Amino acid sequence: MSIVPINSFENYPMSWKPSIDKTKKPIYKMLAEQLKQDILNGVLIPGTKLPPQRELADYLDLNLSTISKAFKVCELKGLLSSSVGSGTFVSYDALSNAYLLEETKPKHLIEMGATLPDKASYEPLLNQLRGMLQETHYEKWFGYGRAGESLWQKDAAIKLIRRGGFETTVDHILFANGGQNAIAATLASLCHPGDCIGADHHTYAGLKTVAAMLSLKIVPIKSENNEMRPDAFEYACKNENIRGIYLIPDYHNPTTRCMSVENRKAIATIAKKYNKFIIEDATYHLHKEKALPAIASFASEQVIHIASLSKSIAPGLRLAYVAVPNQFKEFISKALYNLNISVSPLLAELAARTIVSNQFEVIIEEHRKRTIRINQVVNQYLADYMCLGAETGIFRWLLLPGKITGAEFETLAAQQGVQVYAAERFVVGNSSPERAVRISVCAPETLEELEQGLMILKRLLNDLT
Repeated sequence: MSIVPINSFENYPMSWKPSIDKTKKPIYKMLAEQLKQDILNGVLIPGTKLPPQRELADYLDLNLSTISKAFKVCELKGLLSSSVGSGTFVSYDALSNAYLLEETKPKHLIEMGATLPDKASYEPLLNQLRGMLQETHYEKWFGYGRAGESLWQKDAAIKLIRRGGFETTVDHILFANGGQNAIAATLASLCHPGDCIGADHHTYAGLKTVAAMLSLKIVPIKSENNEMRPDAFEYACKNENIRGIYLIPDYHNPTTRCMSVENRKAIATIAKKYNKFIIEDATYHLHKEKALPAIASFASEQVIHIASLSKSIAPGLRLAYVAVPNQFKEFISKALYNLNISVSPLLAELAARTIVSNQFEVIIEEHRKRTIRINQVVNQYLADYMCLGAETGIFRWLLLPGKITGAEFETLAAQQGVQVYAAERFVVGNSSPERAVRISVCAPETLEELEQGLMILKRLLNDLT
């Protein structure tokens, strides 16, 4: 009679049975690489629950610490996600491309993926720039900026941030080369590798890119009606060891929802209670005709409020104003210096003049009028489908009929000549992605191109129903 070893798993049901060469060291890196390849090759599909670490250690006859280190490596790369009491899963976004804006515009594709405002602001910005370059001391726009020279530009920042629902003062203002840069500097200065930050189940892909670069784990926080639940945030503060959270309260990217004032107050109160920071991404504040109070207005000492100009005025105006609480200012200021060295004096001056002259109000209003017209066209074509978003939004969140996933629809649309972005690109951790795609309605070059793209999408949707 043959004796079966105690840790024989020959007929044991396990979701993953890796085979590794133990002669190659270090073993945990080999195991992490095997896990990565099995995900890429479809052996492990997104959402798969992995065997418990101790069970896997027995199966491979390895130390538990080796398994833990391998899982940690993959978790920090965004391949795995884990939660207390639930286990470890292959992340739904493990295969997603976190860099949403391609290096070049896809050939033969109608761009409806990248979030781009229309071009209404280009001519007034050009006229403002021409005036600057005709001044006697125009050469100073091409030198290094000095801190003392930016004081009046900070006044412009105050005016823009006030327009977005938050009152602050110049001693709290820092400059960054765009919102993504400000997010990176904030996380680099306030977190350490391995730290956790909270976010919505679907969130801005740029946050995921930064988190992966800094080896931070994003913890999905439960929502209700596409709004982060305050009680779930409090649970994460107590049990998930999060350092803070990232939020887009107005016209959330990608789901388009707007957080209620009641929830803003509740989230702010919890952040103060547990001394957690909030990164408030105010990218889309100016798209609303009348801004709601910013979260920062309820917790000014906890919130890093980022007001960028790329989505409301022009993508190439790479400038963001960051209102920073005193307790974080020195750290974030140093991080911004190391990342930026300095912002462009030319762009900083151009932005400040556009704001102080009130020309930015004219530009925003023109954007709003055009966006409303564009969304009316979208509504005509997609009237039979659930396409979320306000008439002033530059993107929409299309819920898909039938059983098709967002990733499958993105591929299908691309084959027919239209670029859209699937929910899988935005999903966090082991959250289940919605069967949805984000459609950037202002990205097409012309109205004719927009209508052509919408006709293709409508045809695909009709085929699914």
